[in-house]
Amino acid sequence: MGHREDLLEGAKKCLVEKGFVGTTARDIVKASGANLASIGYHYGSKDALMTEAYIAVVQEWGDQFSAGVEGRGGSLERFRSVWDGVHAGHEASGPIWAASMEIALAGDRMPQLRSMLAASQGEGRRGLVSMFTGVPEEDLTEEDLRTAGAFYQALLNGFMLQWLFDPASAATPAELTEGMRRAVAGMAAAKTVRDAP
Repeated sequence: MGHREDLLEGAKKCLVEKGFVGTTARDIVKASGANLASIGYHYGSKDALMTEAYIAVVQEWGDQFSAGVEGRGGSLERFRSVWDGVHAGHEASGPIWAASMEIALAGDRMPQLRSMLAASQGEGRRGLVSMFTGVPEEDLTEEDLRTAGAFYQALLNGFMLQWLFDPASAATPAELTEGMRRAVAGMAAAKTVRDAP
C-alpha cells in the first residue's frame, strides 16, 4: 500500500476507536505510519480524509450484511432479512453509528465535514433502496432515492438511535417487520374504507 491507502486505513481505525471529534491528524499519522504532510497532499485536509474513511467504513459495513439478504424484493421476508443483517452487525457497527450521530449533532462546528457527508447521502440511499427492493442500483431514479431512499434511511437512523440509547429496549428485526406489516395493513384498510361506495 502507498501513503494514500495507509492514511485511509489509519483514519478508518481512528474513526472506529476515537470518533470524528476525538481524532486528530497526529492520531491518523500514528495509526497509518505516514507523515503529517501527506494528509494535505493526498486528501486536502483531515476532514476530507475522515469523510473518505467514514464512507469506506459504511460501505464495508453495508457489504457485510447485504450479501446474505433473502426474499423477493419488496417483500416482508426481504424487509426482515435486511434488518436481521443490520442487527447481526449492530455491535461492530456501533462506532460507525456513533460517528454519524456525532456529525449530525455537531451543528455548525464541522460545516465542511457535514457538507461532504451530505453530498454522499444519495449513494447511501441508493444502496438501501436496492437492498430492500432488489432493484439494481443503476436502475434507480432520483425519485426512488428521494422517496423510498429517504424512507429507508429514516428507518435505519431510527434503528441506530434506539440501539445507541438503550440496546435492551431497541426493536428487534421481528418487531420492526411486524410494525411494518401493521402499518401497511392499516393503510390498506383505510384505503378500502375510503374507496368503498
